[in-house]
This record gives sequence, C-alpha cells and structure tokens, in this order.
Amino acid sequence: MKLGHFELGVPVFLAPLAGVTDKAFRETFCAVGGEHAWTEMISAQALIYQNSRTLNILDLRGEAEPRIIQLFGRDPETMARAALLAIDCSANVIDINMGCPVPKIVKNGEGAALLKDLPRAQAIASAVVQAVNVPVTVKIRLGWNDDEIVAVELAKRLESVGVQMLTVHARTREQFYSGHANWEWIRRVKKEVSIPIIGNGDVFIPEDAGRLIEQTGCDGVMIGRGALGNPWLIPLTQHYLKYGVILPEPLIEERIQVALQHFDRVLRYKGERIGLNEMRKHAVWYIKGVRRAAQLRGEIMHSRTPNDLQSVLRQILQR
Repeated sequence: MKLGHFELGVPVFLAPLAGVTDKAFRETFCAVGGEHAWTEMISAQALIYQNSRTLNILDLRGEAEPRIIQLFGRDPETMARAALLAIDCSANVIDINMGCPVPKIVKNGEGAALLKDLPRAQAIASAVVQAVNVPVTVKIRLGWNDDEIVAVELAKRLESVGVQMLTVHARTREQFYSGHANWEWIRRVKKEVSIPIIGNGDVFIPEDAGRLIEQTGCDGVMIGRGALGNPWLIPLTQHYLKYGVILPEPLIEERIQVALQHFDRVLRYKGERIGLNEMRKHAVWYIKGVRRAAQLRGEIMHSRTPNDLQSVLRQILQR
C-alpha cells in the first residue's frame, strides 16, 4: 500500500502507546529490525502552549520516514494549528486519535469521546487535512459500546474529507482492552471505503496478523500490547507476511542485552530518576518467561538506582 509518496508494502505498525513508545523505545524497536513506529499520542493544546514535556515527545531527530505523529484534541482549529507545528518538527504524517478510552481523555471530549460526536470528528479531520500538505490518518475504535457501533459511518465521513488511511482497533470504548477484538467490523469497514485500512487488536504472534488480513482484507496490521518487552514481534510479523516463514524468537541472552541497551537510551534521554521509574515496567516485560521471573520482578520493582536494575538484568546473563 501507499501512504502519500511512501511505499509501505503490507505494513506492520508499532502502535502509539502512551508512556511506552517514546524515543528510546522507538530507537530500540528500529535497532531490532522494526519499521513504522508512531509517537506517543500528543495533546494538541499542550503542543500549542509549547509544553516542554510535549516538545520532548516530538523529538524525531534521526528517525526514519515516514515519521508519524499522533495528535488528540476536540477543537478543529486547535488540531489544525498543532498539526502545522508537528510538521515544523519534521513529522511527515499526521495521525488523529479518535479511540483512546482513558477517562481523563474522554471526559474532555477527546479520544474515544469523538465516537459519540461524528460531526465533530469529521470537522476535526477536515480541518487538519486542509491545514497540512502531508497525509492525514485516523485511528478509531468500533464505537462507544456494542449498541453504538459507528465504525462504518465514521470511516465514510473521514474518507469524504480526505483522510488517507484508517486504523481500526476492533474493540469498543466500553471494552477498553478486555474481551476479544471483533475483526468482523474491520472487514465491514474495509468493504465500505477505498482508503487503506489497518487492522488492530489481538495480534500477539505473527500468525495472528496473517489471520487478521485473511479474514478482513485489511491492508496492514498494527501491534500494540504484543510488542511490550518484545519489539521483535513487529519485524518477525513483517517477515512472516512477506515470505510465509516464521523466524525463531530471540534467545534470552539477546532479549536481556537489548533491554540493557534500551535502558541506556532511556537514561540518556530522561535522566536517572525518571529513567529508572519508566524502565522498571519495560524490564518486567522483557523478562517474561525467564526462570524465577516472579522473584526477578520483585527485585526490579524495588531497585533504587539504575545500577540496581542493571545488576538484576546482568545476573540473568551470567546464569
């Protein structure tokens, strides 16, 4: 598939995950062979106010194209202004979040709240499309709940105003991340619009991605939670979709070495205090399946210094 002038083949995207897909994670992801990483979602309002933390999220230096920035907000004019600022920071695709289920986002009329206000959702997309000269994409959920599925209607509205790609997370807002993704709705959306559709939800192994594409006809796949502690999943899935071959997963030694490299990047970008706090969760994800993982998780969560956490990981290598 193509997105603007970018030829993506059958893309496997790393989902935008708040508090996870920061620059250190994206660099680690690319180092193990991943492509097409999105930023964490960024508040349009905070970007306009030049919030320092928001500007740090927008650090795209040295990253491969397409550089995809995800924005969220509820006001069309604010979203358009923020999109222009993102382009000034070297973004070359603007994605709009219309699916985040978190209460603090929804209560402000942002994220998944837009599933209950389709005219506003359409107006936001239209304003951003008209403001920028790069592809505009949108990520949605199926609807607010099972009784209010709006994915097909919303997809048609977004296509009509010039949105060039749509990612469909096949859950409702009410589900959050529980239950099962209903891939049937991805198939229905794909049938009703001509723009590329990216399927999202319940892809945890490469074969899941193959089944998702086969069952829905979607043009690509987005992986979120499956990549936690396992950035290899995206390149392994890409290889499977291209060649039909399942490559072996990395050995424990490689996983821990990459975790240590990831930690070095986190410390470089965020310093010791914030870096340690944020890396604890990543380290717990990296050691999933390792012998004595429960004990090691306790040691990781109680680490007081970066050296403490690094020592826990190095002990695994020594064993």
